[in-house]
Amino acid sequence: MTQAQASDLGDDSPLYASAPKIYPQKVTGTYRRIKWILLAVTLGIYYFLPFVRWDRGPDAPNQAVLIDFANRKFYFFFIEIWPQEIYYLTGLLILAAMTLFLMNALAGRVWCGYLCPQTVWTDLFFWTERLFEGDRRERMRKDAGPWTFQRVREKTLKHVVWLAVAWWTGGAWVLYFADAPTLVGKMARFEAPPTALIWIAILTTTTYVLAGFMREQVCLYMCPWPRIQAALTDENALNVTYRYDRGEPRESLKKAKLLRSGGEKIGDCIDCGQCVAVCPTGVDIRQGPSLGCIQCGLCIDACDTVMAKIDRPPRLIAYDTDLNVARRLAGKPNAFKLIRGRTILYAVVISAVGGIMIAALVGRKDVSLSVMHDRNPMFVKTSDGSIRNAVTAHIVNRHSTARSFSIEVERPAGARVAVVGGDNAEAAPIIEVGPDQVREVRVFVIMPRNDALPASQELVLKLKDAASGASTTATDNFFAP
Repeated sequence: MTQAQASDLGDDSPLYASAPKIYPQKVTGTYRRIKWILLAVTLGIYYFLPFVRWDRGPDAPNQAVLIDFANRKFYFFFIEIWPQEIYYLTGLLILAAMTLFLMNALAGRVWCGYLCPQTVWTDLFFWTERLFEGDRRERMRKDAGPWTFQRVREKTLKHVVWLAVAWWTGGAWVLYFADAPTLVGKMARFEAPPTALIWIAILTTTTYVLAGFMREQVCLYMCPWPRIQAALTDENALNVTYRYDRGEPRESLKKAKLLRSGGEKIGDCIDCGQCVAVCPTGVDIRQGPSLGCIQCGLCIDACDTVMAKIDRPPRLIAYDTDLNVARRLAGKPNAFKLIRGRTILYAVVISAVGGIMIAALVGRKDVSLSVMHDRNPMFVKTSDGSIRNAVTAHIVNRHSTARSFSIEVERPAGARVAVVGGDNAEAAPIIEVGPDQVREVRVFVIMPRNDALPASQELVLKLKDAASGASTTATDNFFAP
């Protein structure tokens, strides 16, 4: 039904309710300290890692972490990834997914509450807002009141700092794709390339809008993880839980004391609303599990502060399970099952994939050879009766200096190799490959006339470093009539 149709029927109510503005209150406690520490560590790494240097030898970039699109390489300290090694990226994606699944199986949306970029930058923007405009009650009072010079000044300073943080966020991301000190110098001299400026502007805008204005809307509506997490979680996963077995029935503090002195069973919750006031997404944890809860634990700190003031035990809200709440109501002890089928499975996959990637990196050579056989024609019979197969050899030299390689046929026996456009006077032609380069050469594998040749047999080409003698091989098939 459209709004016009609803109006014709006499119903002038809106089709949807606009989201109320959330004013999270400042809170102190264990989980708030953990969030501050993780914020400082993660943002410190993100902002300053591009400036860390790593010596890779002459004529090689010395930035510790660099995505070098121009030369099609990714540098991570001592690790150098080439385009041909895209499987490492696949492995990293698998590790990221399995780690996220494991975190969810252990403690719900703990990633969202402590490490998600949206959460981290929103926390920083909240801190800036409180610095200039005050805490929850003061901000609500100012927003409800008239515009004054003081309010305009506070708003202006807040947005200036927000834009500065957003600009440095976008700038830091671009620094991972170019030499950081050089690019910073160019920006200071207004000589930065347009591509860098465009991406800085895009990332500055997205950070400013998402962390400054959309905030909880990103978590509630834009992010798919809450829906995925809801399908992956189970009854044994620890989540921020209101322990209603202890908190209900609720009464005001004075009435609770009076009823408790009379021997009545009264819950510890005094309905103060502090757990809702500090929540960055405006969730009332007492209503049960919610897609809006990012499991940040701030409501735990707020509730513990209240419990301490009214002389009641802490952790009325805690990382717990609804299963344990039901067990306590039934007079049974708590049962925490962190080690179970799915957590073991995730840990095994993480260990296996991580182990394979480490083994591949440790055993990786600084030279590699791969071949691709011509498909049309598969072979050629020359005038002297010999059989010739054509392959394209890809030689990767990961060393920082130029190297010379000889190439020869290891199998089938009796075959020789000829490099198109090269000097083939020797049995093993020499191929020069520059530093940190890939060279592609066309190679003929020639077998002397032999009427007993099988239609297909294994072809092994051997590449040998002329200086060190180190060698590597590549396998294909040799075809004959």
